[in-house]
Amino acid sequence: MKLAMAALAVTAAGAIGLGVLTMPAGAGADPSLPPVSAEDLVASVLTAKVPALGGTVTVHNALGLPALPGVAAPLAQPVTTFRVWSDGQGHGRLALPSRNGEQVLIEDGTTLWRYDSSSRTATALENGATPARQHPPVPDPAQAAQELVGAVRKDSTVTVDGTGTVAGRPVYQLVLTPAPTERTLLREVRVAIDSAQRVPLQLTVLANGSPDPALQIGFSDLTVGAQDPALFHFTPPAGVKVERPKNAPKAGPPPGQHDGAMIHTQGEGWDTVVLGQLPPTQPPTQQGPPQQGPAHQDPLAMIQRIGRPTTGPWGHGWVMQTAVGTVLVTSDGRVAAGAVPQQVLDEALTR
Repeated sequence: MKLAMAALAVTAAGAIGLGVLTMPAGAGADPSLPPVSAEDLVASVLTAKVPALGGTVTVHNALGLPALPGVAAPLAQPVTTFRVWSDGQGHGRLALPSRNGEQVLIEDGTTLWRYDSSSRTATALENGATPARQHPPVPDPAQAAQELVGAVRKDSTVTVDGTGTVAGRPVYQLVLTPAPTERTLLREVRVAIDSAQRVPLQLTVLANGSPDPALQIGFSDLTVGAQDPALFHFTPPAGVKVERPKNAPKAGPPPGQHDGAMIHTQGEGWDTVVLGQLPPTQPPTQQGPPQQGPAHQDPLAMIQRIGRPTTGPWGHGWVMQTAVGTVLVTSDGRVAAGAVPQQVLDEALTR
């Protein structure tokens, strides 16, 4: 599940959870829309095709994430914005601000490009025969929220809580509440669904014990319709070094197994646990000064600096917690993460 894969990548870095605060709708009453049942709204969301679109996504972070040494993580900032574009045919573009420039991801149908304007480097990953297995597509907030609804709906109480406006577009407010049997730190998820396109425009995650959203992500401006085709092509600027990895990731292992950084999940719904392995530490080079930056740091050493020591039947390690999730890393580099209390991670690591 792509949502689970994305969750582990984020949580292992100390940023846990995905959510959106419903942004202020502005002056005026909520729009009057035709009544719709929760079941029909969910069904339309799961079958909707994300259209061609372009917009700005704003993230409001109230998680209180620990600072990662040497890493400027967007989710560690109180407010972050980035731009996304989609042609509605599988091609996409994402532009993320960085400390000295921006990072751009472009999926052109044959290659996933990553360009860093500050270091003036580009990486090209060829799609190959099975692109969906070889690398994830350019992130799309609407698609991510759509997958989340599909993942938790059968373990939830689902209701429609009126209407609203997001980025100037009328929306239905869909609310998913965990079933009483779900062992999760989350209280509810609110999804703003575009009334015409039936795609999610905002997502709100609220944790137990607090009336305020923990993390916010959603469109603050949005244009639905054809986008400039040039956005979905990339030509490396003059002088830019292009890396083309020869050993692209292959199809993943069977469920329940992992190899290196490959991941899998245990459970389903709200108390799903994502399991994986930290990447191996890169040996120091023999020539030149020591390399700096997150790519050259020991991941386990970073976890030790920001985590709290803990033990369990699985051994000893370090745990990081926020209001909406927990990450546990063992001394041998195993990682367990989820929107759950530590007890659930302990059980997953000992199965």
